[in-house]
Amino acid sequence: MSTKNIFLLGLFVISICQCTSKKESIYAVSPDGRVQVDIVASQGKVGYLVKFNNIVKIDTSFLGFHFQGQPVLSQNLLISSISKSSFSETWEMPWGEQRIVNNDYAELVINIQEKVSPSRQFKVIFKVYNDGLGFRYDFPKQAGLKDVIIKSELTEFNLTGNHDVWWIPGDWDIYEHLYNHTLFSEIDALSKRNHPNLAQSYIPENSVNTPVTMKSQDGTYLSFHEADLTDYAGMTLVVDTEKLTMKSSLVSGPEGYAVKTKTPFVTPWRTIQITDRAGSLIESNLIVNLNDPAVVDEIPWFKPMKYVGIWWEMHMGKSSWDVAAGKHGATTKNAKRHIDFAADNNIGGVLIEGWNTGWERWIGFPDREGVFDFVTPYPDYDLKEVVAYAKEKGIAIIMHHETSAAPRTYDLQLDTAYRLMKSLGIHSVKTGYVGPIIPEGVRHHGQWMVNHYNNVIDQGLKYEVAINAHEPIKATGRRRTYPNEIAREGLRGQEFNAWASDGGNPPSHLPTVAFTRMLAGPIDFTPGIFDIKFDDYKPDNQVNTTLAQQLALYVVIYSPIQMAADLIENYDKQPAFQFIRDVAVDWEQSKVLDGEVGDFVVIARQERNTENWFIGGITGDNSKEISLHLDFLNPNIIYEAIIYKDGESAHWDTNPLDINIESRELSIKDHLKLNMAEGGGLAISLLVKK
Repeated sequence: MSTKNIFLLGLFVISICQCTSKKESIYAVSPDGRVQVDIVASQGKVGYLVKFNNIVKIDTSFLGFHFQGQPVLSQNLLISSISKSSFSETWEMPWGEQRIVNNDYAELVINIQEKVSPSRQFKVIFKVYNDGLGFRYDFPKQAGLKDVIIKSELTEFNLTGNHDVWWIPGDWDIYEHLYNHTLFSEIDALSKRNHPNLAQSYIPENSVNTPVTMKSQDGTYLSFHEADLTDYAGMTLVVDTEKLTMKSSLVSGPEGYAVKTKTPFVTPWRTIQITDRAGSLIESNLIVNLNDPAVVDEIPWFKPMKYVGIWWEMHMGKSSWDVAAGKHGATTKNAKRHIDFAADNNIGGVLIEGWNTGWERWIGFPDREGVFDFVTPYPDYDLKEVVAYAKEKGIAIIMHHETSAAPRTYDLQLDTAYRLMKSLGIHSVKTGYVGPIIPEGVRHHGQWMVNHYNNVIDQGLKYEVAINAHEPIKATGRRRTYPNEIAREGLRGQEFNAWASDGGNPPSHLPTVAFTRMLAGPIDFTPGIFDIKFDDYKPDNQVNTTLAQQLALYVVIYSPIQMAADLIENYDKQPAFQFIRDVAVDWEQSKVLDGEVGDFVVIARQERNTENWFIGGITGDNSKEISLHLDFLNPNIIYEAIIYKDGESAHWDTNPLDINIESRELSIKDHLKLNMAEGGGLAISLLVKK
């Protein structure tokens, strides 16, 4: 990866303020002048408020910490000095939703100290962008604060109205909940406890996980998240439904505290995206921009790709992960069948789950440590033979490591397992952490596990392995710094449609995910299910979308790896499969053409290194007629377009397979009017005419 065209603008101002009673305005404004952060110092407390278009959107919100064995650090504070600067650069993504990223912001640094003993000191650093802001705490090394145990972080986010909110509960162990759409005053996370289909779950308080997205009555969109989660606990947001406020709540461990560290240290960035256009939330680069540049110049051993795999057949009950069940899926013969299919259909990789020993006791047992062996295959799977066959066909094998939430077992084998992968030329792995974490009381999203997940990324970089993590910590933009952090699950995925007792993911799920979870980073959602009704295997379940929407997801739900997830035999003689053959996975640029949270979204993306474009649109509970202007196309090119759209009688439940496919020539001058059904969609490939 390279960084190009870097411009630094240094407008630097320092002022000293020994007494917070001085009526000095301290603020920073985004480059376009629309987002402003004001610093508030009142009665020994320090906080901030946020304006958008000169209207307060986050009212006075105070800052602070509670350290174990020390006075609460939120009172008797004064601002000792401030500094301001501006910054501008462009940098290049090695893979991503776009190639060139602008990183322009105004920075405001507030130096704060206590007026009384122990006179602790810290900074709060604000970066204000056109699309929102981020701020973090920075604690220097100091005599009164060496070894630090954080009981809680007292960061506030005080809203100015009873906004519409799209939220999942602040679960310390899993993000696989359905999104809820309520007023802020109606958030009830505790009602989401004890879901029968979650392998692990812990919801201790009325809080929400991030990203959490809101819309105010005047049409302003807000989304709250964090960036650069490193050596810290994940943050949920406790809600006060009467006062309309949120406060950071860090995931704690069995010892009763959230973070153990020492000075100097910094916290993750607390982020607020702000816009008056829903699509701008998706187009924002705020989260990745708040992370450090890449630690390596490039990772030529990883290429974005589509893949198929031995996976969905286990969820369908056609085969099993373990040999003992008598219908093992990960056999040498079955792997070669998938490799042949991939080679014939412009698909770059094959994922094989259930290849290694241990699956007989992988879930539901307390003694899961030491169960999995990440180098020993079952007798009916010849790992080296499969890898050699794939190499001959030009197909990449994607390794699979399920830990069964026993991370210490995985830690002990990481070096050996990744060394084996490198020796075989395998450069990508899907990891899993299903179940309650061992040791008991450790949560998936606490500091201990944050460090584990990040150590896996570090080891992957050492051995040239890209990581696709399932049951992960949240994505926080660290893919900029560690480009082998390629994707993760971290949401209620496609597999819930195969067996969830609540009927699977409703039509509104993915149009909500696009404006919530996807703001955090790439998603391994596994689209492309063509046998939507599961008649042969699971007649009581189904996918609650049309076939056209399954195609559209390759454009709408971003990932540098995209699975054609269905049983490969279900793609046989299906004209709609041509879109999956054609669609790109790495993008020069992306544009959200239209959308509304939870209702619908339409996204256009240009393939990297070509002039080809692909468009995807999806709906939720309601049908939608959309008008597409193609003014983003190259004016000098005629495109051969294939349009895949819902048929006149298409409906996610009654007629999901009704799809119309038409071909025509299109150019920048054309304008399309298209209909999407309930739970429906459209997919368009725009290929340069030869």
